[in-house]
Amino acid sequence: MEHMKIKEVACQAKVIGTVVTFGGTLLMALYKGPVLSFMKSSTSHASQTENVTNPTGNHWVIGTVFLLIGCAGFSAFYILQAITLRKYPAEMSLATWVCFVGALQSSVVAIFAERHHPHAWSLGWDTRLFAPAYAGIVTSGVQYYIQGMVIKSMGPVIVTAFNPLRMIIVTGLACIILSEQLYLGSIIGAIVVVLGLYLVVWGKAKERRGLTPPSPTEDNFTEDQRQLPVTARRNDSDDNKA
Repeated sequence: MEHMKIKEVACQAKVIGTVVTFGGTLLMALYKGPVLSFMKSSTSHASQTENVTNPTGNHWVIGTVFLLIGCAGFSAFYILQAITLRKYPAEMSLATWVCFVGALQSSVVAIFAERHHPHAWSLGWDTRLFAPAYAGIVTSGVQYYIQGMVIKSMGPVIVTAFNPLRMIIVTGLACIILSEQLYLGSIIGAIVVVLGLYLVVWGKAKERRGLTPPSPTEDNFTEDQRQLPVTARRNDSDDNKA
């Protein structure tokens, strides 16, 4: 689906930017470094972070496998959405169908997983209501609609290129709202991610400029008119206006 001419600078920028962005996300996840002290962090969050980032046992392996499956599934979803929009160019309707089918699938999984915990279905004026509402309206409905518009006009690569920014946003909000510790590795990884993202966007923009069609005024000229001198074209155009 993506034009790949490795000898062109735009294609090289896309490939290098993708590799750099992926390396930045790995750096944020695997390397900590010293703690940066310009933000306050509570000791409780620090101890919880240590317990979470050093897991042992089969749960860590199973969790990693499911995360990899989720990444592969989302990648296939972006490509499938791009293919679907070619034959069904209605972003709002497609987003509605995706959310509806996803709600049915989630309900079946929830019924099976929470069959011994009926209180899991209870709602209240707290995170039990606000979190599902935000997830359904913003991260599903609005996201799929805007995502479909961008995929339809620019392709799935430009959409997936911005996914690593989620790690940067999550890290920043966790430090500001949850008072979690900020490590040097997160800062370095975020800079690398932004650099790789810039390369991908720059390569994509340069590629689109190279594929820009000729201006409509030139397309209106017939083959005989293009062979005429410029003055003859102007006179012909003035006669047509008259």
